[in-house]
Amino acid sequence: MDLSSRVALVTGGAGGIGRACAAAFAAAGALVHVVDRDAEAAEAVAAEVGGEAHTVDLADPAAIDRLPTAVDILVNNAGLQHVAPLTEFPPERFALIQQVMVTAPFLLLRRTLPHMYARGWGRVVNISSVHGLRASAYKAAYVAAKHALEGLSKVAAIEGAPHGVTSNCVNPGYVRTPLVENQLRDQAAAHGISRQDVLTEVLLTRSPVKRLLEPEEVAAAALWLCAEHSSSITGASLPLDGGWGAN
Repeated sequence: MDLSSRVALVTGGAGGIGRACAAAFAAAGALVHVVDRDAEAAEAVAAEVGGEAHTVDLADPAAIDRLPTAVDILVNNAGLQHVAPLTEFPPERFALIQQVMVTAPFLLLRRTLPHMYARGWGRVVNISSVHGLRASAYKAAYVAAKHALEGLSKVAAIEGAPHGVTSNCVNPGYVRTPLVENQLRDQAAAHGISRQDVLTEVLLTRSPVKRLLEPEEVAAAALWLCAEHSSSITGASLPLDGGWGAN
């Protein structure tokens, strides 16, 4: 795939899935804007891929206004998690998760779609989750945000179609990222079992494939959606869930 004439912007680009996406798009020839609130990590990834780093807290709408608008490929990846029962879920944490995972992608679409429309080509890839299609207890904010991102992606697909712009979601199950590694550690301690038992008996209990996805697998799916052969795939949700949704 040749993306040498394209510019990509990846949020949460300093680690995990975002870092893998930055590397994959750069390897395909795109200039990559690496967006993250961790300045040092963003600079390091940008240096690795020959891109540009932007230190931005996506919870701050004013900070988003400083990001580039001349973007051909938008990868909405940044996210965070909080686990608690609905009756104990902190309202301020719920609001923050919606701000970062729903409002920020909306604002980024408003900024970048005019450039895509003008060029007659664009790709929006929203890194959603199996939790954009399914629910789990104690993850009210994350599940609500991912479901909202799915809807936002579909609207962008419908509006973007006449302009050569596609919008899709990638829906991974559990991926080997710091966020998931922390869940393994915390639940192993809480349940008094090994991390491997947490993985197979807790996190992946509904998944026939009993392994974590690697970030590079998610990045490969995101890249595939940006090829010319994917130009009729829009408004879709691509499960990478190890069969979770089928079980």
